[in-house]
Amino acid sequence: MSLFHARRREPEPEPVFDRRGYYRSPVTLPSYRMGKPSATRGRKFPPEPLTPDEVWKLIDACGRGPAGRRNRALIMVMWRAGLRVSEALALRPKDVDLERGQVAVLHGKGDRSRLVALDPGACALVELWVLERHDLPIPLRAPLFCVISRPTVGEPLASSYVRELLHKLADKAGIEKRCHPHGLRHSYASNLAERPNVPLKTIQTMLGHGSLATTERYLHHLNPAAELELIRSLDWPEHPPH
Repeated sequence: MSLFHARRREPEPEPVFDRRGYYRSPVTLPSYRMGKPSATRGRKFPPEPLTPDEVWKLIDACGRGPAGRRNRALIMVMWRAGLRVSEALALRPKDVDLERGQVAVLHGKGDRSRLVALDPGACALVELWVLERHDLPIPLRAPLFCVISRPTVGEPLASSYVRELLHKLADKAGIEKRCHPHGLRHSYASNLAERPNVPLKTIQTMLGHGSLATTERYLHHLNPAAELELIRSLDWPEHPPH
C-alpha cells in the first residue's frame, strides 16, 4: 500500500455551541490553546510603540464590509483614546459622546472611572461604524463593538479575537513589529509624551493611572526621548589630523 493511501486524514473538529445553541468561534474558547506551549512563555518583550503610519496601515488593512468598519473604529478608539482592550470592548453606545468628543470608561483598571478625549478625526471614523450599526439587527444595549454575524449578533467580542485580528492585519500590512492591543495604548502614550504642551498630569488622567510616578515610569520605559537626545547632542572628539 502506498504512503498516499496509508495516510489518514485528520478528522475535522466538531463545531462548538454555547448553552443557547449558538456557534462559538474556536479562538474564543478557553481550550483553544490547551496543550499547546505558548510561543512567548518565559520571554519578555520591550515595548515597540507603533508609528502613526503603521497604525494607519493596520486600519487600511481592515475589510470594507460591516466587520471592517467595526474593526477600524475599534482600532481607532484604542489608539486615539489609549484604552485597554478590555475597556474598549466594554463600551456601550451611550458611553461615547461623538458631539463632545468624549469616551466614558466606567470600569477601568482598579474599577476606576474616567473621561477620555477623542479627537474629531477619530470621532468621524467611529460615527461611520455607529451609522452602520443602526442598520444591523443589533440590540440597543449590546456593546458598541460587538459580534455582528449570526447567530451570536450582539454578543461581546472576545479580547482573543482582537489579538488575532491585529496579528493578521500586521501580516497583511507588512508590519514587522509585534502588533497587539496594548501596543496601541503604548503608541497613544508615546505620542502624548512627545508633545511639550501636554502636562504629565493630563497624561496620567487619560491613561487612568493611579499616580504620577506610575505614569513617569510608564513613559520612560516607552520613550526615553530626553535621555537619548542628550547623548546624541554631545560633542565627541573629532578624528585627529595627521
